[in-house]
Amino acid sequence: MTTISSTSSSTGATSSTAAGTAATSATTTAAASTSASTTATGSATEALLTSLGVSGTINATSLADELSTAEYAGQVDQLNTQNSTLSTEISDASTLMNMTSTLASSLDSMINAGQLSSTPQIANSGVATVSAGTATGSGTTTLEVDALAQGQTIASPTVSSGATDVGSGSLTITLGTIAGSTFTPGSQNPINVTIAQGSTLAQMASAINSAGAGVSAYVATNSDGQRLVITGPQGAANAFTVSASENASDPGLSQFAWSPAASGSPSGSGATLAASATDASYILDGVQRTSASNAITDAAPGISLNLTGTNRGNPTTISFTDPTSAITTGMNDLVSALNTIVNQLNTDSAAGAALNNNAGARALQQSLSSLSSTVVMPDATTGQPATLADLGLTTNKDGTFTLDTSVLDKALQANSSAVAAMFTTGANGVYATVFNLSQAVNDPTNGNSLAGSVKDMQSQQSTITTQLSTISTQQTTLRTQLVSQYSALNSTVTAYKSTQSFLTQQVALWTNSSSSSG
Repeated sequence: MTTISSTSSSTGATSSTAAGTAATSATTTAAASTSASTTATGSATEALLTSLGVSGTINATSLADELSTAEYAGQVDQLNTQNSTLSTEISDASTLMNMTSTLASSLDSMINAGQLSSTPQIANSGVATVSAGTATGSGTTTLEVDALAQGQTIASPTVSSGATDVGSGSLTITLGTIAGSTFTPGSQNPINVTIAQGSTLAQMASAINSAGAGVSAYVATNSDGQRLVITGPQGAANAFTVSASENASDPGLSQFAWSPAASGSPSGSGATLAASATDASYILDGVQRTSASNAITDAAPGISLNLTGTNRGNPTTISFTDPTSAITTGMNDLVSALNTIVNQLNTDSAAGAALNNNAGARALQQSLSSLSSTVVMPDATTGQPATLADLGLTTNKDGTFTLDTSVLDKALQANSSAVAAMFTTGANGVYATVFNLSQAVNDPTNGNSLAGSVKDMQSQQSTITTQLSTISTQQTTLRTQLVSQYSALNSTVTAYKSTQSFLTQQVALWTNSSSSSG
């Protein structure tokens, strides 16, 4: 029995060992399979993250920046290109606008300086200064000045101190004319000047000057003290009287009163006459004349006077400069300036250039092309020059200009005064034509002008700025959304990697445990 039993036990033991060996083998195979599966999954995730450029950890901010920028990059580039193109067009148009303005301004300066017109000049500059009148003058004129125009001046008695109280009440100033001791009031109403109690000479002068009485007052200082001086405008019709209405309790104003009837009163009882109001008296071209002012506009054709001295019995002469040489130089300068504008315009409006299809550029080209034939002197009589073409300005096929000096010389020889008359700053003439051209070019209310084009393009730039601002806001919003999404994804990926690590550790523990049990 023992033997048989022993035999049976031995057989069972062998069978149990085989089963354990098989189980261990199966467990090891399963663990290896699980490990391989987990490794494969991790590798796939890593590969996916790597392909996304995040290498297992997402930089949400950087990725959001790149994607939001890329989303609107095309629109932003397009708008920036449009804005740059507009800036170039505005710059080119502004250059042409400034060139036309500069031309008009330069021409104005030359004319006002008398360089392009027949200018009067006087032999005796101590008698008068002369300037060009509105008309054109020529020949020689004689001038003899008998007397200058002057204003009436009166002076008060001397006051020992400037701080002295001059009294209070009112002064009445009346303008008019004086003949002997008779004063005749003019058409202007008398002016009352209130003098406050405690006033000084300086305060009285200020009150008179502020009253609008047509006279001026100031305080003159001498070795004895101070005096109030009152002066009227030039001309015999601007004489004046001063009457005083004193405050009974604060007398003193009567010393500032003056009238021709009282001019012979004892010294110190009132103001005295320092100078009478007189008209200027002069002889021009042998004709006796008078003027209430020493400044005499258009005293003769082409002559305005400002009398400064007398030369009774010794007439001086006024002659006119010959503008022929200056006009020839001026016309050459004008042609040069016009060609500078035309060349710039041709460059800017050529095929592919910034102003190739600009309405303002086309309008300027049309104006320049007709400039030589434009009538600048509508009142010119037969035989007198009326256009720039009559002065030799010709237009070439490319729009540039040439000066035919033979035509200009002929016009100057035939009628130099009529040519000179074209170079004034009046409503007609060369300057007026150039000025009107410049004004049209620089008129922002005209959509077909360069200034109108600039205004429209600036409006487009403003719209582009608004669009870029809107895109910036949209891009910021998208970036915020992407940062939120990728931050969440980053958390998910991190969780998956944590699970992967945990499973890998568990499988390793199971494998080690099974191996130990076997």
